Amino acid sequence: MRQIPKEKIHQKIKALNSHWEKGTIDSETKALRKRPYFSLFFPLTTQFEVNRALILLGPRRVGKTVLLHQVIQEFIDSDKDPKELIYLPLDEPLFYSHSLEDHLTLYQEAIGASDLKNRVIIFDEIQYMKDWDVQLKILVDRFKGTKFIASGSAAGALRRRSKESGAGRFSDFLLPPLTFYEYLDLLNLINDLFESAEGQPNRIKDILKLNDEFINYLNYGGFPEAIFSPSVRQNPDRFLKQDIIDKVLLRDLPSLYGIEDIQELNRLFHYLTYQTGGEISLKEISKNSGVANNTIKRYREYLEAAFLIRPVHRVDGSGKTFKRMNFFKVYLTNPSMYAALYGLISRDDSQLLGSLVETAIFSQWMHNPEWLDSLYYGRFRNGELDLLHLNKDFSIPWALEVKWSDRYKDNINELKKHLDFCRQNETSHLIVTSKTNSLETKIDKSLRLSIIPAAQICFFIGYNLIHGRGLEPAKHVAS
Repeated sequence: MRQIPKEKIHQKIKALNSHWEKGTIDSETKALRKRPYFSLFFPLTTQFEVNRALILLGPRRVGKTVLLHQVIQEFIDSDKDPKELIYLPLDEPLFYSHSLEDHLTLYQEAIGASDLKNRVIIFDEIQYMKDWDVQLKILVDRFKGTKFIASGSAAGALRRRSKESGAGRFSDFLLPPLTFYEYLDLLNLINDLFESAEGQPNRIKDILKLNDEFINYLNYGGFPEAIFSPSVRQNPDRFLKQDIIDKVLLRDLPSLYGIEDIQELNRLFHYLTYQTGGEISLKEISKNSGVANNTIKRYREYLEAAFLIRPVHRVDGSGKTFKRMNFFKVYLTNPSMYAALYGLISRDDSQLLGSLVETAIFSQWMHNPEWLDSLYYGRFRNGELDLLHLNKDFSIPWALEVKWSDRYKDNINELKKHLDFCRQNETSHLIVTSKTNSLETKIDKSLRLSIIPAAQICFFIGYNLIHGRGLEPAKHVAS
């Protein structure tokens, strides 16, 4: 059998790392505005004294590869030798038959390096490498003083293997779909839409314009490529469905988990997409999708591992969780996936917008899985609360009801059941979203009510998370 000549592989490695000769990454990538998450990620890449590999996780097309090239450029701008920065995409066919250690040898041969000290080694799309976790752990232990960075789009599966095999050797960083804050930042719209105080965005200048951009965000704003491409914005079904969703459902998941009935998986995902933000049960899903209960449980885990959905469980009127999780909510991790499957939504579709606005707000916390684990919804007699935060001591400091309506500012009595739930569980803050209006009031000495435009609260959740200002939904939101 003919072997691929080493010289050919060396040439490919050099072509993929053109910054070695040019002293810069390609001009098109260099010109792209950095996601705000870059400011959180890059400092982790410089910690050579920490003997851990950095695992960049996230769904398809959220900008992981661009982020990695921006890391390379940032190092170059900091006067690091470009040849000490290596980028290896493991979905490159020429690399299929080589181990991770083989790649390091090929790199050293390509540039004549005698050792790997102080070098940054980037393995992109590492899920294509069999037993990547075991191989990477060996490299981390062997090459101290070398910074290993790996990325992959099968987020859940990679995180699980990272924790199982790389305990003490891997650090995970989850890059979510664009938050609403990042969407506005990349379009350079924040100063147009918000007043500022002490260098921080503060009050809304024009809520109608903000809502227009919020609807755009719901339709296509979760993906960096989409916001800069008119053709993608006009046809999200072609870009998002064919290039992202279909590749995950038809290629990634079947290859990772050996799924044979792809259409069954596809049918289930379409059903869950349509139900985003709504309460469902295994029995109901099985009846409407035609998929057996045991298969649903397995497929749900796969879809969550692929970063397509996220389940949320419920508490009762006393704030207690259920032993049997017969009912739960499922959220899309990115509201734009709804438009990809079922078409663009308009600002007049109030009923549908309620579910997608709730999905968008939930998705702003995606970078922090531990926080998401503390989010539940409340189901009580003749009522429901969309989201609440359940502490480890079972206290509930705040609850959130998502509305796309302005009626509640003048009709607080219609929130009686929600307020009663808060009183019963000693919850001190009820937050209700609106379309355009705001209200801040004390219901009694231990309970306050905030009514805040949904677009505003969605923006500040993402902003606060990135800027270290806390994770509560109404924190630092000016009325």
